[in-house]
Amino acid sequence: MNKKITIIIAGLLVIITAVFGISQLTSSNKESTTIKSGTFTVGLEGTYAPFSYHDDKGQLTGFEVEIARALAKKMDMKVNFVQSKWDSLIAGLNSKRYDAVINNIGITDERKANYRMSSAYLYPRAALIKKTGDSSMNQLSDIKGKTMAQSVTSNYGKKAKAEGANIKAVAGIIEAMNLVTTNRADGSLNDLGAFENWKQSNPDADVEAVDVSKAMGSTPDGVLMNKDNKKLQEKVNKAMKELREDGTLTKLSKKYFNQDLTKE
Repeated sequence: MNKKITIIIAGLLVIITAVFGISQLTSSNKESTTIKSGTFTVGLEGTYAPFSYHDDKGQLTGFEVEIARALAKKMDMKVNFVQSKWDSLIAGLNSKRYDAVINNIGITDERKANYRMSSAYLYPRAALIKKTGDSSMNQLSDIKGKTMAQSVTSNYGKKAKAEGANIKAVAGIIEAMNLVTTNRADGSLNDLGAFENWKQSNPDADVEAVDVSKAMGSTPDGVLMNKDNKKLQEKVNKAMKELREDGTLTKLSKKYFNQDLTKE
């Protein structure tokens, strides 16, 4: 009898241990907020100055690169960057190649319905880029029927299409400017800060920009994360609040845009 009781107790202990182990594993998985523990893996282009680009020494830098590094530091994590073309960035997030995308991602109702977004860190200004002296495009509504060089999945590309423009798809602002300067496109809707940065490197380019921020409406930028990652969103928002309060956001904005674009 004692032998049978011993066997039964032993069996129960095995079951309890197995259940407890599974429970711990499940709990651990639920608490995990990043793909690699202790590392904040960020997807970005790396070719979109001044947001993320490579300097003369080949080092990855830029406004959003520094934002990502500052966030990771506040969260007591390492940071890892994964570069990808704009049109595949969100697909990479969906397939969990990285934890978040920090790449001029506008905070829209559509994105908030399908993903998690942080609080805003930048309020961009929109620019209508055109050939110098082109009097046929002075305001947003003038792009109707014009050929605009745009990234089709960006806010600017969607707005150009909505305004009735003919879209020539490009990967980013460098390709867009190549089309405009060689008369293969009439213009481009893009970020004013990005254009000014490009113009500094191409001072003789026969192009100019009109600020159309009021007509476009302000769509602030935020960090994009997967819908099932509430804990990471909470951590990022807490870190972002600290960066705003300690002046880091303002300092970085002035460094890269010569003005504070971090407030509405």
